[in-house]
Amino acid sequence: MKPFADLTRFVNPRNVAVVGASARESSQGRRLYDNLMLHSSVPGEVYAVNPAYQEIGGRPCWPSISALPEADIDVALIMVNASLVLDALRQCAARGIPFAVVMTSGFSEAGEEGRRLEREIAELCEATGLHVYGPNCPGFVNVRDRLGMTFSPAFKDDLNSGSIGLATQGGGLGRNLLQGLSHGQGVGLWFSAGNEVDLEIPDFIAHMANDPKISVIALLMEGVKDGRRLTAALELARARNKPVVVLKVGRSEAGVRAAQSHTASVAGTAAVNSAVFRQFGAIEVDDLDQLLAASRLLTRITPKSGNGLCIHTFSGGTAALAADIAGAAGLPMAVFAPETKAALRKLLPDFASIDNPVDTTADILRNPEASAACLRAICADPAVGTVLFPIPMDYGSITDGMAQAIATVAAETETLIVPVWMSRRLGGGFQLLETAGLLPFLSLSDAIAALSKAIPWKRPERAAAAPAHADAAPGQARMLSEAAAKAMLRAAGLPIPEGVVAASAEQAAHEAERLRFPVVMKVVSAQIAHKTEAGGVKLGIASAGAARAAYAAIHESVARHQPDAVIDGILVERMLPPGGREVLIGVHSDAAFGLVLTFGLGGIFVETIRDVAHRMVPLSRDDARALLREIRHADVLDGVRGQAPADLAALEDLVLQVSDFAWSHRDALQEMELNPVWVGAAGQGAVPLDALIGLRADADPDLGLRQP
Repeated sequence: MKPFADLTRFVNPRNVAVVGASARESSQGRRLYDNLMLHSSVPGEVYAVNPAYQEIGGRPCWPSISALPEADIDVALIMVNASLVLDALRQCAARGIPFAVVMTSGFSEAGEEGRRLEREIAELCEATGLHVYGPNCPGFVNVRDRLGMTFSPAFKDDLNSGSIGLATQGGGLGRNLLQGLSHGQGVGLWFSAGNEVDLEIPDFIAHMANDPKISVIALLMEGVKDGRRLTAALELARARNKPVVVLKVGRSEAGVRAAQSHTASVAGTAAVNSAVFRQFGAIEVDDLDQLLAASRLLTRITPKSGNGLCIHTFSGGTAALAADIAGAAGLPMAVFAPETKAALRKLLPDFASIDNPVDTTADILRNPEASAACLRAICADPAVGTVLFPIPMDYGSITDGMAQAIATVAAETETLIVPVWMSRRLGGGFQLLETAGLLPFLSLSDAIAALSKAIPWKRPERAAAAPAHADAAPGQARMLSEAAAKAMLRAAGLPIPEGVVAASAEQAAHEAERLRFPVVMKVVSAQIAHKTEAGGVKLGIASAGAARAAYAAIHESVARHQPDAVIDGILVERMLPPGGREVLIGVHSDAAFGLVLTFGLGGIFVETIRDVAHRMVPLSRDDARALLREIRHADVLDGVRGQAPADLAALEDLVLQVSDFAWSHRDALQEMELNPVWVGAAGQGAVPLDALIGLRADADPDLGLRQP
């Protein structure tokens, strides 16, 4: 692997030559020269090179690099026709200039002749040690030391420096990021090397990883030239505790084509790129706004930031909306300490919400001091690492005062405060937050997406699940055993496999022989919803002796895993043939819409793939047919890799039977689940293999024994 280049003399050159400097106003050669002469702080000399002029702007101009006076020139900036570039680079190598920036276009992005020129440049670099940055690039900007090796007319205005290091493969979008960080922590170094014939993104990452003034590295990539060098650079950044945020263009077919035509890079496979970024600790984002926001957030986070999220606002609807979006994103909500609640209770009116999310109500808008005091109390809570502060509307001087309170407290606390200015009226409060360096978001979704990516949240440990009990607490379902549930469904006409509950090992062996082997044996207990986890299921039992052994093994395992469970016996059922697909059909009672039927892939895939669709009960035939096609992986039912299509007609009938059963028991049914449902090939049917039914606590206890 090619070692990373030492870019010290490139990043902080003393003397610079501008090849293609021009006296013509508004030309790229003139803007490049003026950016160095008028708007940069170059410690040494800036030499103009152009055979068409003897002087530019009152300073001498030399006809060639070879003709320049004796001096240690660190970087040559080349802005000449593509056909003249190679000769200029040979003069750089002969003169001992270590770095050259080729801004000219017309290389590999333009066709075969351009690719040939790039190969010759690469060969020259390898033979001489010259390092070439470019071609087809806007140059390099060292914002913190005020050095603009670029022809951009915006350079003189984009000089807000900071600890963010930026490397891009496109010039316009890089400038967009620079301008998006015009306040607070800005960009210290911006590398944008175009076609990367020699110096590449990994060289820039490695340099910034070792730069003590850079704390965060942001990447905008269109292609990966050398994946091994890239991962080595990412590993170096991780070792130096420099977080890397990356936006990779080329995740779609259209994006790949655009990336190839723009920088002639290999875009790579999106899934592989993302996997490698995760492997080496890079934070991948989805768009330019997230790249900017995550990079800025990473300059502000502290070890406390990931403790928990608090939502703080003066609008109840906004608090609920923000909490909903944060919950969907899986962000952990902070639980306040008693002293925090006590402090808020003293500061806020009785009708305010002092739990998380905090709704101070509009009453606080009249008192900026109280707003600041509330925010201080929340930030002081050790469980609160980040405060999301949505401001849903502009109230002129009132929201100006609130913005000032946010900026004041943010400067005092270790807790991260993230404002969201939700109104399109960008008033004085927005400008105050912006100039304070807080980079207010414009939408809750964008803010929460950035928080979820940038902050290493401390996830709370899951509490152990409480054991289920047959006697339901008020409001909870009264669960039937599998045998009772199946008896109820069989009586209603559903295709339930024949089975018998055995009370002894001998009875289990006898019933297994009668049903014909192979059979399945399962524990019958209303307290055990997940029988497999408790060791309560034995499959493929092929003899009477195996049935006796399975009976004993189930009792032993269940007693060990759930000793308080009441066991009603062991259900013995004939096994269905292998090769069927497994689906789930369930019903639950929704608070708003009543009974809702759920269909999806079943068995072990329920909680992992979560591929389900829903319909209100009762369903029509058209509803059932549409439901089966609505899941993402419906093609599994059609048959893949030579499989026969599943019996969709029988499955459709079963969905309607479940719907009818649920509707006829709507006053008593709280939930039911058939999982897995075995679906054979066309003509073989659809059969529920397991059944769970929960009745409302006040339902008739004998309901399960009667037909609807």
